[in-house]
Amino acid sequence: MYKKLLPLLFCIPFLSCNNAKDNLAENTWIGGQVVNPKLDYVVILKDRVPIDTIQLDKKNHFLINPSCIKSGLYSFKHNEYQLIYLEPGDSLMLRVNTVDFDESLAFTGKGAERNNLLMELFLYHEKELRLIPSYYNLSPNAFQKKIDSLKDNRKKLYDEFIAKNPLEGEGFKEVALSNFTYSDYTKKELYTIANKGELEVAKKEGFPKDFYNYRDQLDFGNENLRFYYAYYLFFNNYFDNLAFLKYAEKEDFNKRIYLHAYNKVKIIDSLITNDTLKNNLLRRNVYHYILDSKDDDKKAEVFNFFLAKNTNPQHKNAMTKLYNASLALSPGKKIPNLFLLNTDNTVKDIHSILKKPSVIYFWSSQSIKHFKNTHIKAAELRSKYPEYDFIGINTDSHFKKWRTVVTKSGYDTATEYQFDNIDEAENKLMLNAASKTFIVEKDGTILDRTLSLFSSNMEAQLLGYLNR
Repeated sequence: MYKKLLPLLFCIPFLSCNNAKDNLAENTWIGGQVVNPKLDYVVILKDRVPIDTIQLDKKNHFLINPSCIKSGLYSFKHNEYQLIYLEPGDSLMLRVNTVDFDESLAFTGKGAERNNLLMELFLYHEKELRLIPSYYNLSPNAFQKKIDSLKDNRKKLYDEFIAKNPLEGEGFKEVALSNFTYSDYTKKELYTIANKGELEVAKKEGFPKDFYNYRDQLDFGNENLRFYYAYYLFFNNYFDNLAFLKYAEKEDFNKRIYLHAYNKVKIIDSLITNDTLKNNLLRRNVYHYILDSKDDDKKAEVFNFFLAKNTNPQHKNAMTKLYNASLALSPGKKIPNLFLLNTDNTVKDIHSILKKPSVIYFWSSQSIKHFKNTHIKAAELRSKYPEYDFIGINTDSHFKKWRTVVTKSGYDTATEYQFDNIDEAENKLMLNAASKTFIVEKDGTILDRTLSLFSSNMEAQLLGYLNR
């Protein structure tokens, strides 16, 4: 985890500067300011590997002169992260407010124009993904017209940029243009998923014969795009549809079932030609399956496939830990008896606070909207199902801030706790998503750990456990 990184300054081997042409790279600067910082440092990454960790000064500024920058995509990370595109000789300055990370991130200096364009394209992409579900009931022809219109807005931004920066490098142009192509491909794949597969889409009136033509010209191993969100997300969604075709006659579309997960990882292995991209797609999909699966035998099959096909030792090590933790959290096992703090700063343990069947949920004060909605939902369920206790556990590390939130929000202090050791809790409870819950018996026996308070079948499960 990035919060465990100590300050460092090094360059990974493939970025080494070793000739006169690289002198320009030595004059590359990255700096800026973080408003409302969450940490006391920022991290610059290349291909998800940290290459520099820079301490913030007293005014929350930072500045670094990395000695071996080459053209391409990098990442800036401070609690959240965002992609940046660097060229040797850039003097890129940024400003970001963690309260609204993506929307506030802005650049000045040499290299700013291309990075401001990438941010605008990213924000368009995010906005469009929120919008297109309203188009899923349209015919394919009508849907195509909608996404073409959206594409025109983004293309205008790019054309204006190129008019002002005609000598911009081909590497950057490839990244920017891929936003149009792969973002649009992704929309079609999501449309297909929403309509339960291309066979159902094909039944819609006016289905165009060329709707999926792009699938015939895909690049399954582009080195420059392997970490670009539009490229990566497209393949993840495309493979969902290919996986569904393998079992469409047996089951409805469901990303969480074994048939989907196992078919998808086999497709990833067979089609992706870039090892890094393949490793990351395998890790993402096996990770989520292990988190959601209740079948230990099927889970083992998917996990063993991952070990055989993923070539990244760090991925294998992390996934092995996750897999072993998931086995310890299978239904019928006892929830780990971790130490908690109550609002009086008294140490408790999980088993000691269980007085009856309980729903344990998790929250962080860093996500205000989420923790407020979570507590509202917990209160609603508590009123409907008094047979259960609803226990909130905070995942932050600052005791006084947590206690202040609890008291000012008027939450029942008898049902609010904070982990004494959040690192241990994250590892033993697989706290990947704050929305997940544990439903447990009075003695701590796990009934379910895959549901959210907001899951559509949460109430059915609660009733089912009561009526056993």
